[in-house]
Amino acid sequence: MTEAADQTAPSPRTTVRRGANRAVYAPDDVKTILDAGLVAHVGVQTPDGPLVLPMAYGRDEATLYLHGAAANHLLGTGSGHEICATVTHVDGLVMARTPFHNSMNYRSVVVRGFATKIVDKAEKLRALKIITDHVVENWDLGREVSDIDEKKTLVLEMPLAEASAKVRAGDPIDEPDDMAGPWWAGVVPIETRFGTPYPAADLTGTNPVPDGYVSLDGTVI
Repeated sequence: MTEAADQTAPSPRTTVRRGANRAVYAPDDVKTILDAGLVAHVGVQTPDGPLVLPMAYGRDEATLYLHGAAANHLLGTGSGHEICATVTHVDGLVMARTPFHNSMNYRSVVVRGFATKIVDKAEKLRALKIITDHVVENWDLGREVSDIDEKKTLVLEMPLAEASAKVRAGDPIDEPDDMAGPWWAGVVPIETRFGTPYPAADLTGTNPVPDGYVSLDGTVI
């Protein structure tokens, strides 16, 4: 992570207060955590109360992109309003000598900002390519997007100007009096990996996995 001297919150509402020593504000570090994720949980305020849904996302240097069906209630409600998007990685279960001090090792990002619907077709397709290729680089390897596909899809953009991260790593933090006790303490790592691709049940012919499929961790599938 970037040196502490660069750790300045972008706004008062993105300042980490609880566990402030775990705050990460450097934009490059925030983007690194976003780049490692697959799903953002997006929250909006609706007439029926708050709503949070998971969805795929992508980013460029200054903007986070979210997409869903044109009839997506959450995206439709969020368009033109403040929304919040979060991405979390759980890297390990931290087992302390007392369950009171159990924790998790994690990397998380919170992005807050004004969501805008992308109307321009070229900009919309650009955003959809960014979202798709963030997960697996196959936008240019599949069928070209049709007008019907484009019209059925809603894309929102929100600035990355108000984004902060929080990171925990390392061992459990126990009470000094417990250190000499007989209880086990340590970390159970959690790893996410990509498996071997397999063909769809209705795949015809002997079409191989296209050369160039790359997952977001850089693995060539």
